[in-house]
Amino acid sequence: MNEYNKLIISLSEKYRENTAANLSRLVRIKSMSGKEAEVAAALKSMMEEEGFDEVFTDPLGNVVGRIGNGKKKVAFDGHIDTVDTGSLSNWSFDPFSGEIKDGYVYGRGSVDQKGGVASFVTAGRILKETGLGKDMTVHFVGSVMEEDCDGLCWKYIIEEDGIKPDVVVSTEPTNLNLYIGQRGRMEIAVEFFGLSAHGSAPERGDNAIYMASRAALKVEKLNESLPSDPFLGKGSVTISEIVSGSPSLCAVADYARIHLDRRLTWGETKKSALDEITALIRGMKAKACILSYKEKAYTGLEYGMEKYYPTWKMPEEHFYVNAGKEAFNRVFKKESRPGKWTFSTNGVVINGVYGIPVIGFGPGNEIFAHAPDEKVPVDDLVSASAFYAAFIATLSERK
Repeated sequence: MNEYNKLIISLSEKYRENTAANLSRLVRIKSMSGKEAEVAAALKSMMEEEGFDEVFTDPLGNVVGRIGNGKKKVAFDGHIDTVDTGSLSNWSFDPFSGEIKDGYVYGRGSVDQKGGVASFVTAGRILKETGLGKDMTVHFVGSVMEEDCDGLCWKYIIEEDGIKPDVVVSTEPTNLNLYIGQRGRMEIAVEFFGLSAHGSAPERGDNAIYMASRAALKVEKLNESLPSDPFLGKGSVTISEIVSGSPSLCAVADYARIHLDRRLTWGETKKSALDEITALIRGMKAKACILSYKEKAYTGLEYGMEKYYPTWKMPEEHFYVNAGKEAFNRVFKKESRPGKWTFSTNGVVINGVYGIPVIGFGPGNEIFAHAPDEKVPVDDLVSASAFYAAFIATLSERK
């Protein structure tokens, strides 16, 4: 296998400029959630140019490439949508320049997470050139709408496309570490129902904003008491929005709503989190519910799911985690110390809902995700390409 190690590393370095150029091409295309048509077409073209055995775009807009047709099924996932730029005054360069300079590729999505996509395209090229993985089916997925609803794309891939891999490698940024889990999350709305009255006599009414304010202070206290996990860390809850309504600005507010961003650590569930909020508002004229997402993809297809994204983590001794560790060792000549994402990924559905094993490895540091002056080292792209090919080589060797 040493020969393959050297060949994989050599080829990933050989295609360094091509990988960076592909990423630059993807970054130059603005592609927010639901508006990925142009970047999807570009990715499809790249896979076809590299000679993938099959490339198609599914009805939701996910771009799926395939190499091989064997019994063991592996998938690499990278979402091709990005968040917006925010204030351009916070950027020191054009967010969509895709400039390659001083060993970096610059621009929105270079880290989160088109860098992983460009790297797995090169990995596919290496697999085709070396014949590695020909005994298995390897899918490369450019997924859509992740920034708006993580995992929605894979719900469609598994339930509608009928693709259910044995293992998925998420190419979200890991700073070239092996990641094996993340906290889950859910979005909860709490509505408060008051009674309007003239603003000159507020005692005649029941102010919904005051109800929401009292509940908000309880939410702050709840956050302090939430459980913690030694690996994933502490659960959390925060209020990210408050809205209110009244007959006029001269009236007592008869409606208010708060939006809760709830992060779930190991052992916390949809029911336990919702029960906590229900208990917190007991005695108030209020109700809590989990929100849902339903939007149109760029293809015109409307699709959705509940905004509950389960916590997941892989045991360190798991077969596929060990395979990831071995691939890491082959590329970097050192042992891996598996870590976790701070944010959420498509793993919430792949593993959290469907129980499919997930490991993560991606170029770039997650501190640049959703931040201005986003950039990724070209060296990271090269290493990621090598890791993805080495992971397939490792699985080919193992029974």
